[in-house]
Amino acid sequence: MSLRRIAVLVSGRGSNLRALVEHLDARGGLRSADVVLVASDRVDAGALAFARERGLPAEAVAMDDTHERSLGALLHHAAIDLVVLAGYVRRVPPSIVRDFAGRIVNVHPALLPSFGGAGMYGARVHRAVLDAGARLSGPTVHFVTDEYDRGAIIAQWPVPVFVGDNVERLAARVLRAEHALYPRTVDALAAGRVSLAPDGRVVGGLDLAAEDVAFTLVTDEETDSAHSIDQLFAH
Repeated sequence: MSLRRIAVLVSGRGSNLRALVEHLDARGGLRSADVVLVASDRVDAGALAFARERGLPAEAVAMDDTHERSLGALLHHAAIDLVVLAGYVRRVPPSIVRDFAGRIVNVHPALLPSFGGAGMYGARVHRAVLDAGARLSGPTVHFVTDEYDRGAIIAQWPVPVFVGDNVERLAARVLRAEHALYPRTVDALAAGRVSLAPDGRVVGGLDLAAEDVAFTLVTDEETDSAHSIDQLFAH
């Protein structure tokens, strides 16, 4: 099977872009896709610099009344199969959502359907989780639709919220889970192990246990909790 062609849309430094590229590189001949385009709404986005360092085509897209047409032309010219949002804070134009239905995904830094919607991204999400007193958070990977954070959920990874957490500590913990979950979900989607059925249901899934994922969800001073969590994922 030919490798699927991925475009990553990003607004910031691109840590999820980096995680995806490194995961696909590590998969080598077993990977299902390659990142062939990185596009951003910000000319100074760190993600564009990373992409250029890796020799990936990187483009800043104008955020004026030509945005929808320019972004659409960019994706179609690059023969993109999958669109991956990685911290892209702009609303994706409706025509692109429609053209890539079932082939455009996003990662949200909380367990949807809670703490989602317009304006809910970055630190705002983690603040809302803490203010609500939730004891569990974590990334959600979902298909993108015209409604913010309402697309069918593909995968989630629960991350504990600890007493004494602040936005920065919780955000760092969730981000580490994103870096494990998102690349594997994208790879599974590219391989056809996950898809969106015509009735809106997600078909298939991914088996993280089979991936031998081992990493620490919490900070160094929480070593005992980290060990307990890692042991859970090891079985």
